[in-house]
Amino acid sequence: MRREVSTDLSILTRLVDPAGKDVVDIGCGGGALVRQLASLGARVVGIEISEQQLRIALARDDRSGARYLVGDGQDLPLAGGSVDLAVFMRTLHHLPPPTLPRALREAARVLRPGGDVYVAEPLAQGDFFTITSLVEDELEVRAAAQQALGQAARVGLDRVTTVSYDVRVCIPDLEALRTRIVSVDPHRAEAFDAHREELADAFQSLGEDGEQAGERCFIQPMRADVLRAGVP
Repeated sequence: MRREVSTDLSILTRLVDPAGKDVVDIGCGGGALVRQLASLGARVVGIEISEQQLRIALARDDRSGARYLVGDGQDLPLAGGSVDLAVFMRTLHHLPPPTLPRALREAARVLRPGGDVYVAEPLAQGDFFTITSLVEDELEVRAAAQQALGQAARVGLDRVTTVSYDVRVCIPDLEALRTRIVSVDPHRAEAFDAHREELADAFQSLGEDGEQAGERCFIQPMRADVLRAGVP
């Protein structure tokens, strides 16, 4: 049975309407989600691990009103009880597995009473996972993220909502695929280039044709969870 095909933003806004809320985007990358949430009326803080990692987000932000801070998921640079919503958008599995409970605990720490932790994670399934695995196999880290979510009660969070859905990922060409994969971790560039021929074959054989010439579209299965502080 095929899951609903949607977008990450559509599922997020359906499950935890961000309008009018103080939101932290943990691992904000290029800031796309920060800007989207700000446009929906949220007051957003984007967190990244270094000033270098924040450079793109800052360059692309056109007076959204968002703030950007350097920090990491295990030690957020925010006061306790300062946000209504903490978001890990495809980022939880990038943290070292032993630190995942601490990251979830930190997200819970910065929430106001009644606030939510929202986690959207790509599953180790589908054609797009097959392609990215040629560069870096994330099977174990994605499984570790799901295990941490399943044990969230240990850090005081109840897993109150879970939704599975598919995202259709359309990529213009092989160079655009390289840019997407390397943007997550610059160290992936060497591995991508070493497997370029194999990646080119997979790019053409997996997925389906997009609307533009040369474009290929792939399905990425996702799972979104809403976590809430448990009642003592």
